[in-house]
Amino acid sequence: MPEDFKTILIRELNLLFTLKKTERLWHIPVLASLCTGLPLLIGYYTGHIDFGVLSCLGGLVILYMPSTNLENRMLTLMLCSFGFIISFAVGISFSFNPYLSAGILGLFAFGLNWVTSYFKMHPPGSFFFIMIASMASCMPFDLVSVPTKIGLIAAGTILACVLAFFYSLYITKKLHKQVLKPSIRKQDYANLTESAIIGIFITLSLLVGHYFNFDNPYWIPVSCCAIMQGVSVTHVWQRSIHRITGTLIGIGFTWILIQFNFSLLEICIIILILQFIIEMLVVRHYGLAAIFFTPLSIFLAELGRGVVVFNSNGLVQARALDIVIGSLIGILGGMVLHNRYIQQKTIRQIRLTRVGLLRK
Repeated sequence: MPEDFKTILIRELNLLFTLKKTERLWHIPVLASLCTGLPLLIGYYTGHIDFGVLSCLGGLVILYMPSTNLENRMLTLMLCSFGFIISFAVGISFSFNPYLSAGILGLFAFGLNWVTSYFKMHPPGSFFFIMIASMASCMPFDLVSVPTKIGLIAAGTILACVLAFFYSLYITKKLHKQVLKPSIRKQDYANLTESAIIGIFITLSLLVGHYFNFDNPYWIPVSCCAIMQGVSVTHVWQRSIHRITGTLIGIGFTWILIQFNFSLLEICIIILILQFIIEMLVVRHYGLAAIFFTPLSIFLAELGRGVVVFNSNGLVQARALDIVIGSLIGILGGMVLHNRYIQQKTIRQIRLTRVGLLRK
């Protein structure tokens, strides 16, 4: 018997205030903080904080480290590091034209999602690859500086790999090695269909940001991608509610932080602390993590542009609008993505097209 609306509402409200249990070690948040915080501190002390921000993005590759043996950990991180570099290179190479870059980003998201789905990559999956490509596609195009920027992303991934190597030498001796269970791949046609839908909505979200001249349009496809990672329509709605609610609270928290007029060094330390808190919370409650992700993303975005004195009202309003619009597009995309009729009809059409091509 189908559930009534009241039952569903009560269940969703309970989930909104429930912390999930996790077996994740506290070492991972510490390691993630070091991989993102150290590049910022190096950038600060060398007088190139914008360089530190780019290397900080590369350091996020540490979040893809699996809980397996040393060889598998390092191989996975090196492959993901290469993926980060390619993602940034693809995004920045086409940033000279906003509409072309939106189309290229969609095609890249399509291919990337198909690959990560085919090999059943565990969370965060394709998210950070798409995020980096999206941010790069909105950077001012300067052909001379492109190699330097790509090199800074690579430097951040190298630092993360080095720290992961020494950490893994220690942890694999202390703990039993976790063997990942073999997972069943989806049908190739289903992967193609889902990837195509994601690519279309990522393109649409970035086009919306460019068309309406948003200051940081890349946050719209990033929010859209985060919402569409839900594994079902219900999960999509849960993530959207958590993200929007957490972001709105986080915007208030950001506004309070800005009022203290922290120095540049203090902001770098705050970012390091925020990264630790986010990684502690994200596996327990997505909405709570979004509260702290908001000031982190705003500080990084502004430091990357060379801004050290923040306009609190303008920043928080723009960030709220970006998140809400991106989340709404993500909800629509998630509903299309998990619509069985659309999936079955698209898969059937792909099969018919393939049969027709083979007959020719």
